Amino acid sequence: MNWDQIRGNWKQLKGSARKAWGDLTDDDLDKIEGERERLVGKIQERYGVAKAEAERRVDSWVSSMDKDAKPRPRV
Repeated sequence: MNWDQIRGNWKQLKGSARKAWGDLTDDDLDKIEGERERLVGKIQERYGVAKAEAERRVDSWVSSMDKDAKPRPRV
């Protein structure tokens, strides 16, 4: 999944983000609007981690969504 897809499906993905980062509020998630840099910044702020660590966590979250996605049948 790429960030264009995440941005376009942010409303549906907010629940997954909420599970991954329970300290983020609904207001935080609304303001993030599927923007990677905003998500990284909020994770830094809420969890007190360095930018590189926040980016690693976001990348891991995206990778986990790819693994959970069901393969689409070829037509």
